Amino acid sequence: MRTDLKVNINNLAERCDPEMFSFETTAEIEQENKGIIGQHRAVKAMDFGLNVRNEGHHLFLTGPSGTGKTTYAKRKTKETAMAKETPPDWVYTYNFQNPDKPKAISMPAGTGSVFAQDVEELVQDIEDEIEKVLTGKPFERKKVEMAQQHEELMNKKWSDLEKQAREQEFTIERSQQGVVAIPLNENGEAHSDESFNQLPDDIREKVMKKSKELTRNVNEVLRHQQIAKRKLRKQLREAEEQLVHQSIHGFISSVKEDYQEFSNVLNYLNELEQDVIQHWKQFLPKKESEEEELNTILQVSQDVKQRYKVNVLVDHSQTKGAPVIYEIHPSYANLFGKVDYKNTFGSVSTDFSMMRAGSLHLTNGGYLILNAADVLSHPYSWKALKQVLRTGELRMENSYEDTEVFTKSVIKPEAIPLKIKVILIGTPSLYQLLYRADEDFKKLFKVKVDFDTDMERNIKHQLDYASFVASFCRKEQLHHLTKEALAKVIDYSTRLANNRRKLSTRFHEVTEILIEANYWAEKENESFIKDRHISEALKERFFRSNRSEQRLYEAIDDGTIMISTDGRAIGQLNALVVSHTGEYSFGHPTRVTARTYVGRKGIVNIDRESLLTGSIHTKGLHILSGYLQAEFAQDYPLPLAASITFEQSYFMVDGDSASSTELYALLSSLGQIPLRQDIAVTGSVNQFGEVQSIGGVNEKIEGFFYVCRKKGLTGTQGVIIPHQNVKHLMLRNEVIEAIENNLFHIWAVSTIKDGIEILTGMPAGEKDGDGNYPEETVYGTVQRRILKMLHTLSQQKFLENNSQEDKEETYKDGDFAPGKQGRTTI
Repeated sequence: MRTDLKVNINNLAERCDPEMFSFETTAEIEQENKGIIGQHRAVKAMDFGLNVRNEGHHLFLTGPSGTGKTTYAKRKTKETAMAKETPPDWVYTYNFQNPDKPKAISMPAGTGSVFAQDVEELVQDIEDEIEKVLTGKPFERKKVEMAQQHEELMNKKWSDLEKQAREQEFTIERSQQGVVAIPLNENGEAHSDESFNQLPDDIREKVMKKSKELTRNVNEVLRHQQIAKRKLRKQLREAEEQLVHQSIHGFISSVKEDYQEFSNVLNYLNELEQDVIQHWKQFLPKKESEEEELNTILQVSQDVKQRYKVNVLVDHSQTKGAPVIYEIHPSYANLFGKVDYKNTFGSVSTDFSMMRAGSLHLTNGGYLILNAADVLSHPYSWKALKQVLRTGELRMENSYEDTEVFTKSVIKPEAIPLKIKVILIGTPSLYQLLYRADEDFKKLFKVKVDFDTDMERNIKHQLDYASFVASFCRKEQLHHLTKEALAKVIDYSTRLANNRRKLSTRFHEVTEILIEANYWAEKENESFIKDRHISEALKERFFRSNRSEQRLYEAIDDGTIMISTDGRAIGQLNALVVSHTGEYSFGHPTRVTARTYVGRKGIVNIDRESLLTGSIHTKGLHILSGYLQAEFAQDYPLPLAASITFEQSYFMVDGDSASSTELYALLSSLGQIPLRQDIAVTGSVNQFGEVQSIGGVNEKIEGFFYVCRKKGLTGTQGVIIPHQNVKHLMLRNEVIEAIENNLFHIWAVSTIKDGIEILTGMPAGEKDGDGNYPEETVYGTVQRRILKMLHTLSQQKFLENNSQEDKEETYKDGDFAPGKQGRTTI
């Protein structure tokens, strides 16, 4: 027995000494934990990414879940943003030249809403003033005077025309059908058609000539009348517009004085003034009859005064520093904004006042935090996000995923310049996928902030952990921990890290235990969380999840699943595997068996042939073949056919941590050497026979320990692990106690030969100068068996190709003894 390979009791776990803390409970810790613990690389990358100004330096935070990426991203970004300048407000106004393209105006933070209020009050003042001056008595008198002048002029023209007609014995008649000149008889009465036709031809001809001349004069007067009407209307309109301009110019000028530095605002106010002058009648109160008429005509037209509103899209009046938003639902509309619609009696329309800002508008000049997986779940969002980051322009338009109606009016708002820092949060696999498959991603997200899963277990980090626990308890209003409970939390963190020299940075899993331990403390009416409450929380947490584990152990105990924990067997050994049921993982033994026989097929993996293994396990099997070839086939081919399998395994198996177990089983079968069944084995192996580290070492050891304890500890049972995994040991107290009492054992091996000596009780053996192993060794026994198999295979081939006489001359006893191998070829 290789007692020199047993793991020292001091290397089985690391226990935090509560006396290292200068306090009795975490309530005494006054300093709040405001940073993130053990993420030096991520902190430096985050600081660089948030402050670098170059294009394309957006951030991608990656790392396992529960490491505090999102919490840290929000806190750190807000801290950085507070030191930055607050970006400008953005407002949209009506475009008087092109109504379908609203104009964007940038204003200093907090100015946008003030400007909108100023314009709203301005429009109200304009409305009141127009109503006052345009409906007042002075202007009404002026309009009457202008109408009277027009009427007097036209009356004189008609009077002159009628006088001319009487002189030529005609009369002028005006009716709805028009104006006509009618000849008179000697009695001064109008001729009838009959009397006119009875006139002599020469007189009738003279009358017709005069009638034509008078008709031309009538038409000329009518033409003058139409010109005069148009002139009057023009004069009235000019008088109205002049009066409107005079009445509103002062109001608009007073607003302009407050915005002299903003040329866009001044241009807008100038255009507003001209538009008001053109549409001043819309400011007059409608008459009752007009209102009734409008109500009966479906009121499809929009009030012209709507165009004078200012849409404050982004208002930073309450923002301190640069804005920061964590968008939890990054749909296209939530990111890029949207244009709403209104339905009026079945007619759908929109305008610039219905524009709604998205997160990109609100964080323009600041920071936008997004979950990468959430963004990718909205294809339009991801594509459009990359486009705006490339172009630096933010446009608002509804995407297909947000459009639910067809509208008769479509607006295309003016784009605004975008200056923003986007922070994506995602898993390492998602980062790799985007980096390989998306060319834009690697150009835009150049800053990788990589969060680690663990940190060094030193005094500083343990004290930082204490500060973190204290801060969390205060934030969540939990009971504080005693220093003994804190020590147990730190040990649990080390267990999560799978390395007794490390502490886990998956703080979410630690805080879950704190919350559950608080429940047990409250149940006992304790003022503080004690170490037993931490233990109870862990025990109950495992109990809620380990139903499958218990069922498996029961099946092993009653013999349904065949696992031997004593005795010896050829070609059979206990491997250790880890099973996962959601968030819970547990280790357990599984029987590996190997059968060898004469043949050329090599090693056949029954599980692989049954499509029950993954590529990593298949790779491990090829490594076994390479190792056997190197050890036993330097001078002759390996006449080996073997089958190997995980017994009673009906699910997919992957990984190479059982490859050393499989190799031990093969060597046992080849040499017909029994292996100890009270020892389970884990570890992968390379082609040089070196045992390599594996994952889940604690779960695997504990799994076999529980099986042995159930069947009865004999004092000889134990587990063989790779020597590299010793630093990962963080075993539970019950396992350590059994080892201290020599009821259970752990061996750490470096090579296959180390392990085979423990399992067989025989020396492994070393080759001599001729390439032979000593007879009384494991490898010597295997070598002799291989030569015997080779002899058998050679005889079979000879019989197939030669006569019986040739065979008797060629083969002699001992031709395949060690040292004569090179004489035989197949």
